[in-house]
Amino acid sequence: MSPYELTRTLPEDATGAALRADVLHGLTQSPKSLPPKWFYDARGSELFEEITALDEYYPTRAEREILLARAPEIAAATGARTLVELGSGSSEKTRHLLDALPLLHSYVPVDVSGSALTGAADTLLAERPDLHVHALIADFTKELTLPDTPGPRLVAFLGGTIGNLLPDERAEFLASVRAMLVPGDALLLGTDLVKDESVLVRAYDDASGVTAAFNKNVLAVVDRELGADFDPADFDHVALWDSGQRWIEMRLRARRDLTVKIPELDLVVTFEAGEEMRTEVSAKFTQTTVRSELAGAGMELAHWWTDGAGRFALSLATAV
Repeated sequence: MSPYELTRTLPEDATGAALRADVLHGLTQSPKSLPPKWFYDARGSELFEEITALDEYYPTRAEREILLARAPEIAAATGARTLVELGSGSSEKTRHLLDALPLLHSYVPVDVSGSALTGAADTLLAERPDLHVHALIADFTKELTLPDTPGPRLVAFLGGTIGNLLPDERAEFLASVRAMLVPGDALLLGTDLVKDESVLVRAYDDASGVTAAFNKNVLAVVDRELGADFDPADFDHVALWDSGQRWIEMRLRARRDLTVKIPELDLVVTFEAGEEMRTEVSAKFTQTTVRSELAGAGMELAHWWTDGAGRFALSLATAV
């Protein structure tokens, strides 16, 4: 088994500092908000895995269908020797691409979680001992310096995660990706597509309540890490479709008037009964909007693939 490299580009306390900054900012604004990245502690990751298996939650299955069907076309179109995956997590989705890229030399997973990266690298190298893995502990929304690996490079951003970014954040992110690309490189982007409101809402408000537990888990993270006294039972899970913004919003709605203390921030936060705090947006796209946002960042849509039901898309873009 070949060894893997692990490079940390974030300070040791970067995660804690970011959580403190996000909570302080989000809970002192009106309306209140918390970023969705704080769902994903160990328990949150377990809950999300449960969500991906729910009948109501189609994106993971739809994207997997495309990858299984189109990975050879993606390989032929890119000739990639390096695969860079942003927000790689367990690297589970990428296995279909790894298997389909005959010229692949290096895999560069990028994630804020060092434990997720080492776990994924160990698993991948047990299966593919000739693969060179250079993992980056980094925030993919910030400017990245990629390791020196052979090109062409394929940068993958899967799972529809781009939909969790607000429009200005998406523009900034796509511009940062464009800055990574040299001639011959490409971006493989996963986007959930606009569809019937009832289908979308069910995907984020399942009958068994797994998504509700996932949403409320952000409160448990703030309690544990910052000494807060949120009680998840004081909040209801809310998912709604904003047709103007073309996104699903997940919110937590206070069931009563309440006060929350966050000692690590020396902060006291009050909620009125019925007040809602936004915890996630999940934007949905059309081929036209994806093409436009890529063009705005200096990239051209070269290929567009959807699942059989037209629910989800993978697009391949190159630098203009």
